[in-house]
This record gives sequence, structure tokens and C-alpha cells, in this order.
Amino acid sequence: MARIIAFDYGTKRIGVAVTDPLQIIATGLDTIHPKEILEFLKKYLQTEQVEAFVIGDPKQMDGSPSDSAQHVKGFSTTLKKHFPEIPQFWVDERFTSKLAQETIMKSGLKKQDRRNKERVDTIAATIILQYFMEEER
Repeated sequence: MARIIAFDYGTKRIGVAVTDPLQIIATGLDTIHPKEILEFLKKYLQTEQVEAFVIGDPKQMDGSPSDSAQHVKGFSTTLKKHFPEIPQFWVDERFTSKLAQETIMKSGLKKQDRRNKERVDTIAATIILQYFMEEER
């Protein structure tokens, strides 16, 4: 089996999470600047097989697209252009950042470490990936 990569896309940072090769566990991988994501993925794909991309779908509380949806769609288009052989799946990302912040609060990290926004993005991507894996089972 190959890994699955999930993205919590933001215009400043992209949280990235990945499964193990057996697709049992989702783990935060990194937080990448949007301008560096393609190079990051190209390097990653040189050493790892990836079966699918999972993208967090930003929505309002009523289910309509959020303001950032156009940026995420552009990111999706870029992924399709550069990695056409890797299918994409979308997962509703409402509440993932809030859940990520709650997870960090409960982790016992020092206040300074809890403020790290990159950590929130990586955990949010992990939550998106976990949602996807649960839906697939």
C-alpha cells in the first residue's frame, strides 16, 4: 500500500499530514509555505509512494464555501497539474483548527509552544486525514 497525504491549506501555511504505508495511523508531517509546497512534494514523492491527496474543504457553518475556498481550489488545480496521477479527495474541514487548538491545550505544552500556529496547521491536517480514513473504513 501507499501513503495518503492530507493538506490544511492556508495562504500563509499549509499543514501536511501523512498516513503510514498501511494507512492505519495519521501523523503530522510538516507545515510548509505555499510557495514551497510543490518542491516539498516532489522531494517527498521521490522516496515515498502516495496513493491519494486529501484536501480540507473550507466551509461556512451553513455549508456554503468560505472566503478561502477559492484559494484552496487553486491549490487543488495546481496539484492536479503537477501530479495528475494522484487522485484528490475533499473533506469538510469545519472545526478542525478549533479541535487542533483544543488538542494542543490538553497536551500539556508550555504556553509559548501552544501559540505556535504551525503546530495548529499540522494537527488540523492530521484531523482532516483521520476524518478521511474513518469515512473510508
